[in-house]
Amino acid sequence: MQNAVTELMRISPLADELAKLFAKAGYSLYLVGGSVRDMMLRRLSNDLDFTTDARPDQVLKIVSAWGDAVWDVGIAFGTVGVTKQGMTLEITTFRADSYDRVGRNPEVTFGDSIEGDLLRRDFTVNAMAIDLAHKTFVDPHNGLQALQDKVLDTPATPQESFADDPLRMLRAARFSAQLGFTAAPRVVDAMSSMAEEIDRITAERVQAELSKLLLADDPRPGIELLVDTRLADRVLPEVPGMRLAMDEHHQHKDVYQHSLTVLAQAIDLEKSHEPTSEPDLILRLAALLHDVGKPATREFQPGGGVSFHHHEVVGAKMARKRLRALKFSKEIVQDVSQLVFLHLRFHGYGKGEWTDSAVRRYVTDAGDLLPRLHKLVRADCTTRNRKKAAALQATYDDLERRIEAIQAQEDLDKVRPDLNGEEIMRILDLKPGPDVGKAWKHLKELRLDRGPLEHDEAVAELKKWAAENGIGG
Repeated sequence: MQNAVTELMRISPLADELAKLFAKAGYSLYLVGGSVRDMMLRRLSNDLDFTTDARPDQVLKIVSAWGDAVWDVGIAFGTVGVTKQGMTLEITTFRADSYDRVGRNPEVTFGDSIEGDLLRRDFTVNAMAIDLAHKTFVDPHNGLQALQDKVLDTPATPQESFADDPLRMLRAARFSAQLGFTAAPRVVDAMSSMAEEIDRITAERVQAELSKLLLADDPRPGIELLVDTRLADRVLPEVPGMRLAMDEHHQHKDVYQHSLTVLAQAIDLEKSHEPTSEPDLILRLAALLHDVGKPATREFQPGGGVSFHHHEVVGAKMARKRLRALKFSKEIVQDVSQLVFLHLRFHGYGKGEWTDSAVRRYVTDAGDLLPRLHKLVRADCTTRNRKKAAALQATYDDLERRIEAIQAQEDLDKVRPDLNGEEIMRILDLKPGPDVGKAWKHLKELRLDRGPLEHDEAVAELKKWAAENGIGG
C-alpha cells in the first residue's frame, strides 16, 4: 500500500484535476486494473487506465477542453483516450459485457457499478481500483493479497472467465513471465481442460501475447505453463514436441529443456553485450526454436548414440511454417528461420580449420544477422562439462577474431564482385539478361573464395568463365 501511496503522489495533481472534473459533472472516476497493480509494484508507466460511471459521450464532453489531445477510436467499446502533460490516459465506462462464447468479442454493455466492472476483469491482481475522489481502495476480490502472494487467480471462476475470453489463458502465461507470478491451481486446471478453446482466438492475437511473453525478463515460467497445460500444443506445438528427443550432448536433458536453457543464456548475452538495447524478439524466437527439427531427424546409432542429421535444415522450414501461421512479419519469419538454419554451421570450424573463404561465407550468409548469430551460437553451449564449455567459447572467440581481422581488411559487410553489372556487359558484349546475373554470381563466389581481385585478374577470370560456358561474343 505504501508503494501505491508513493506512486499515487507522483500522478496525484493530474489525477486529482481529472477527478474533480468528473465529480463536478456528477460522476465518479477510478484508477483501475493494471495501473493499480503496477502502482503497487512500483512500476507505474505513463499510460494510465481509468473507469467511470459516465457514458462515453459524457466522458468525451468532460475531457475535450481539458486534454492536450483527445481521440475516440475506441468509443464503441466505451473508451476515450486523452493525453495530458506527457501522460496517456484511457477512460472507459463501467462494463458489464456478455459473451456469445463463440469468438471473444463481447456484446458491449455498460454497467452501473465499480464492483460489476471489476468482476468481469481477467485476474484479481487486475481487479483493484482507487476511488480518486475519496482516495479509497476498492478490492472486492482480494487482489492485494494475491499480489503479495504472487498468485494469478480470476475474480469469477476460471471456467467462466476463460469461456468468455480464451485469450486470458495466454495472458496468464504472459503474466507468469512478466511478473513472476504463479497461476492458482484452479486456473491451471481450467487452462488444461479448456486448452482447445484457444482455437477461437485469431492468430494475430495469439502472436501478440506470445511476443509479449517472450520479451519478458524471464520467459521460462510462461512457456512452461503453456506446455504443462497443453495450450502450447494448440499455439506452438513444436516446443512441447521437443520433449520427445534427447539431446545428443546431454543425455540427462531433453531438447525442450535444452532449448529453454539456450533461451535464458541468449537473454543473458543480449543484456551483457548491449545492456541499453530493447529485448530482441528475433534472437529469442531463434533460441527457443533452434532445435525444433530434432524430433523429425532423430536416429538411434549402434552403441546407444543419437544423431540429428540436417536438423537445422528441417528446423528452419518448421520455424518458417509456424511463424507464418502465427502471422509474424515477413522480416521476423525470414530472420528467425535463417538463424535456425545457420546455428549449427560453427561446429564445422573445429579448432580453426576453416579457410578465410569459409569465414567470409559465414559472415556473408549471416549478413545483418551476424551479431545475433554470435549470441545464438554461444548460448547453444549448455554442457555441464566446464572444460568443454570453455573450449567451445574459446574456439568461438577465435572465429570472432578472424572475422574482425578479415572485415578490417576487406569490409565483408559490403562484399560485392570485383566487377559490376555494367562492366560485365561491356566486357562480354552482353545485353541485360540472365547471363549477366550468372556472371555476377560467379565473380562473387570468386570474391568469397579468394578475397579481392585486381581489376585485370577479375577481367581474365570473367573471360575464362564466359568461354567455358559459351557466353558472350
